[in-house]
Amino acid sequence: MKALITGASSGIGADFARELSKRGYDLILVARRKDRLEELKESLHTNVEIIPLDLGSPFHCAKLYDLVKEKEIDILINNAGFGLAGEFTETSLDRELDMIDLNIKAVHMLTKLFLKDFEERNHGYILNVASIAAFEPGPLMATYYATKSYVYSMTMAIHEELRKNKSKVYVGCLCPGPVNTEFNQVANVHFSAPSVSSEFVASYAVKKMLHRKLVILPGFSMKCSYYLSKFSPLRLKLKVVYQIQKSKLR
Repeated sequence: MKALITGASSGIGADFARELSKRGYDLILVARRKDRLEELKESLHTNVEIIPLDLGSPFHCAKLYDLVKEKEIDILINNAGFGLAGEFTETSLDRELDMIDLNIKAVHMLTKLFLKDFEERNHGYILNVASIAAFEPGPLMATYYATKSYVYSMTMAIHEELRKNKSKVYVGCLCPGPVNTEFNQVANVHFSAPSVSSEFVASYAVKKMLHRKLVILPGFSMKCSYYLSKFSPLRLKLKVVYQIQKSKLR
């Protein structure tokens, strides 16, 4: 059994690696920081291959697939991504385009490339990491919320196509809320609400993925937020999200 994890050098990605290694999976770990990947590799107990790549480049996404396509991967976890907070007119356009490349294009490319192989074998799991942000517009984090909405919407559509085709391939979406990781420093936010640990999120997500849960919401509060949002007027949701995001800005 073999799993490929992107964004594996820290946070949820590193804890996905630890959890799957404990379950006996050999691993292919992908991230930009080679030193972090090597450090993580030394702590794991199954066979681990590291591939230092910046998946914000479509060329590198294609390169990654070419490097591993013959290795009969059983699980792909598309975890690489980052956020950016601030007024839409004031945040860096270049940084936002980089975010779109990583949060959307890389997930799109890798899902499509590996899904074709999984369908031929009629076996495999693809878990795309979105966010609770996927379910709402996100004033003060407009681009980040939009990228996660894309991941969620695409994943739901692919799931239905697979279901209609009676495929045994799983595609699902992890939608965590606040998690205590390096994401917060990169996005330049801090959470006033309690955050859960990345260890809990990874362990919970792997368990639900292997039970073929379509939308994975770690934690009771996230489940409540998800269901309450379905019944709230849009204008109210926009006001609430704006105030939440404003409180998180450093």
